[in-house]
Amino acid sequence: MGKRLITQRRGRGFGRYRSPRHLRFTDAKHARLASGAGTIVEFVHEAGRIAPLAKVDFGSMEQIMIAPDGATVGQEVTVGPGGAVVAGNTKAVGLLPEGTVVYNIESQPGDGGKFARTAGTAATIVTHGARTVLLMPSGKFKDVDNKCLATVGLVAGGGHKDKPFAKSGKKFHAYHGKAKAYFKVKGIAMNPVNHPHGGGGHPHVGTQSSVGRNTPPGRKVGRLAPQRKKKVK
Repeated sequence: MGKRLITQRRGRGFGRYRSPRHLRFTDAKHARLASGAGTIVEFVHEAGRIAPLAKVDFGSMEQIMIAPDGATVGQEVTVGPGGAVVAGNTKAVGLLPEGTVVYNIESQPGDGGKFARTAGTAATIVTHGARTVLLMPSGKFKDVDNKCLATVGLVAGGGHKDKPFAKSGKKFHAYHGKAKAYFKVKGIAMNPVNHPHGGGGHPHVGTQSSVGRNTPPGRKVGRLAPQRKKKVK
């Protein structure tokens, strides 16, 4: 039994990788409406999410959606086949013309949106047929059901990479909000005055790096000591 992977330790209560789930308040899925129109009343921020969120009032309910680029308070957005092809409106991909830029695309009809949800990203509708083919932000082509919903436009917040962090402490807190491991300098990359593993003409850790066979679980990772070649009498 070894250590859990970093991706497995996130959110499980481990001190360095605890995910601030108590600060997350929405999945930002598509509104469960056959059709309707709503108004953006305010923009909100969620910890760990770069893209801004928009609170939309549909009259009978309030829904939080991923804000499109250029959205404003008071803007009207629609859900369903009746809306125009403008940024912020949500329609089935089969009803949108080829070349339309969309985001928050459903993988299966009704799942609320899975693809192209990061700040500044979007996919492009390439062609229609038995299924709709999309050009994803990664450059790959993906086909989805024609009934899958998508929001027209580009995800807001695409300029966040242009703003410098200015100091490493801000990047530390940014990584902490996303439950990611912060950068850590290896001991063998340091000088001998700074770390026991530092210095030397070639990379070495200063002592044996193998792990004994009788090491307790949790530390028994990496290079294990060789097994006995002879039976003990």
